[in-house]
Amino acid sequence: MRDSALQLILQAGYVVKGVLLILLFFSVVSWAIIFFKQRYFSRSSKETAQFLEAYQSVKGPEELYQATKNFTISPVANVFRAVYSDEAHKHMTDTKRLLRRYEALESSKLEKYLNFLATTGSTTPFIGLFGTVWGIMNSFRGIGVTGSASLAVVAPGIAEALIATAAGLAAAIPAVIAYNYYLSMARRLIIEMEDFSEELLYFFTKEDT
Repeated sequence: MRDSALQLILQAGYVVKGVLLILLFFSVVSWAIIFFKQRYFSRSSKETAQFLEAYQSVKGPEELYQATKNFTISPVANVFRAVYSDEAHKHMTDTKRLLRRYEALESSKLEKYLNFLATTGSTTPFIGLFGTVWGIMNSFRGIGVTGSASLAVVAPGIAEALIATAAGLAAAIPAVIAYNYYLSMARRLIIEMEDFSEELLYFFTKEDT
């Protein structure tokens, strides 16, 4: 058979087509998240480095606040601006509480959408497996109807099964790789943010005394 992959998909049954549409949805959304998070983490790392440089060069919180207004992605810069803008950071206890609150908010931003990649990586192989099983069932059904196990009878069902398997893996593999990679980047930025929060606590406390 010299049918192209597109022809095989078009000739597949409704169930397998439904499976392929679901896998296509997961794949498209996953790739959108992959490209978005790549830009997000790249900009976040760049802005964090710029913030740390500004922190070393400025003398007070007001000057630092003005210097970092354009750093909208860096978690460290966002924590600083949020605490500085909050009127409750007059005492060390209040400052600690605010730092923990805004750290949690920034952590959730860094990990946002990663759960979808994890879900895609863990579920799409099984969705593809469902299509695989259904395609094989169609092959056996064809054998039962015709009473023949010739290639012309079993080939359509086997083709459906292989296409569903390949589609499930094609959706899952990039999602798993991206999830592990971006999760490690998020963890690194979160640790960097939490470590620097101690420095910010001293920074704000020193200014208030």
